[in-house]
Amino acid sequence: MKNVVTGLFTYAEFGVVLTSFLPIMAVSHYRHRGDPTQRMPGRWMRRLGRTATRFQWLWDFHVEGEAPPDIDHKAYVVVANHESTADPFLLSWLPWDMRWVAKEELFRPPFVGWAMRWGGDIPLRRGQGESIRQMMDDCAAALAGGISVMMFPEGTRSKDASLLPFKDGAFRLAIEAQVPVLPLAIAGTHAMRPKNSKWFGKAKAGVRVLAPIPTKGLTLDDLPALREQCRDTISAALPDMRSRYGARA
Repeated sequence: MKNVVTGLFTYAEFGVVLTSFLPIMAVSHYRHRGDPTQRMPGRWMRRLGRTATRFQWLWDFHVEGEAPPDIDHKAYVVVANHESTADPFLLSWLPWDMRWVAKEELFRPPFVGWAMRWGGDIPLRRGQGESIRQMMDDCAAALAGGISVMMFPEGTRSKDASLLPFKDGAFRLAIEAQVPVLPLAIAGTHAMRPKNSKWFGKAKAGVRVLAPIPTKGLTLDDLPALREQCRDTISAALPDMRSRYGARA
């Protein structure tokens, strides 16, 4: 019963914040519709995430580590492990602009889908070649414009928050654009909303910004090594983080 009550409060609170932001986001989307970076619409999306979190007493978020000093004007391919649908709320507290890649199904519902589209997120229909090519083109244009791109290389969430194998897309993108990969380690959001759960729960979570991994001079032959280096870097950070985050607050 407690989970139902807190879950209903979470949905109601987010609904109020979302509907308050949508008119502003629609205007920003229209004004910046020709900008491949979607920097300003993306800032409104981050503000939406932070505002929803501020009014949310269930969640205690923390950011660790330092952002690269040049990330405001130099593009990175940012990658993170994916524990929960609460991850974007946590990552909205990172102090830099990004365009996000998300599965196309999330863009279809009204309100949430409108916010994602108007916030400059990039849709991906998994398993469909044309959609993948369009996503890669949109990401390449964003990187060329000087803004980072955010991807979850696992492609989905595991049921128990274990780290799944990484897919190639983010690392192919980084090598082709010759931009660094910036790994992030997330812990604790799984307790907020495990996969297939209808409700958000109370928990403490954190994200740690790890050291960038350069790609200058790499070719696609180096892709498997880059992918595994990044996965190993995130995996190494998780035990310490999970010892401090994830337990119910």
